Amino acid sequence: MQAEKSKKIKLSRADKTFNILAFSLVGIAAIICVLPFVLVVSGSLTDNYVILTEGYSLWPKQFSLDAYKTIFGNPASILQAYKMTIYYTVVGTAAGLFVTTMTAYVVSRKEFKYRNVVTFLLYFTTIFGGGMIPWYLLYANVLNLKGTTFVIWFPGITSSFLVILMRTFITGSVPDAIAESAKMDGAGQFTIFTKIVMPVLKPGLATVGLFLALGYWNDWYRSSLFSTSSDTYELQFYLYNMLSASTALKDLTVGTTISIDNLPTQSVKMAMAVVVTGPMLLLYPFVQRYFVSGITVGAVKG
Repeated sequence: MQAEKSKKIKLSRADKTFNILAFSLVGIAAIICVLPFVLVVSGSLTDNYVILTEGYSLWPKQFSLDAYKTIFGNPASILQAYKMTIYYTVVGTAAGLFVTTMTAYVVSRKEFKYRNVVTFLLYFTTIFGGGMIPWYLLYANVLNLKGTTFVIWFPGITSSFLVILMRTFITGSVPDAIAESAKMDGAGQFTIFTKIVMPVLKPGLATVGLFLALGYWNDWYRSSLFSTSSDTYELQFYLYNMLSASTALKDLTVGTTISIDNLPTQSVKMAMAVVVTGPMLLLYPFVQRYFVSGITVGAVKG
């Protein structure tokens, strides 16, 4: 029996051809996905004048760290922006997972009398919204939260899409019979949620958590609306302001005797992309397995 298991399965000619084509297509797709990032890294390490005169290349034609020196010229400010972005991401993702999962669990229970009404209201908000101005006035004038860190992370803790997605995970992972059995044994809804539902939701939590974390990490919009101090800036907004200031300074010197042609505006754009995306690229491999399986569950069971 062991000898039979150890024998290699002989593939047919059709299977070999399929494998060659599949691996070739996946390899080409991977290269296409990686090349833009390689170009970005190369551009961030290339002298700005070379980019302006010769364009971008996959390998730095003239190595230079001027872009990174410009970004990290004031390390205290960029470290503060990093700290605040990490704070918003961690707190917002944790709160978002709790709110999203609890809401999804409630609307997934058939014994909840208003389940269909709540689900309809959640779906309704994906089609119609109040608009940006009422949303801004609510947080800035009614709740008087402008200038606080709370208003940066709180509005993004959940969305209708994430609640519906998590509800799909719960419905597909936890049969009603298991929940009913636990209820007959005397378990309350919170016990069922923490002891039965949560342990089997790792793919769902990883998927929703990744969506939330990426949303917080890449956000700059809420800082542009509500931040009144650079101490609360998100990283994206801080780098955007830096680039805008450099571009504006360069535009102001046009037609004057002042020359700032060596200001690395183009290479700074590439370096900004590397600085912002680097942490997420390091994090993604650790959650990729759960993320892929979570998306698969949502696609099959939804």
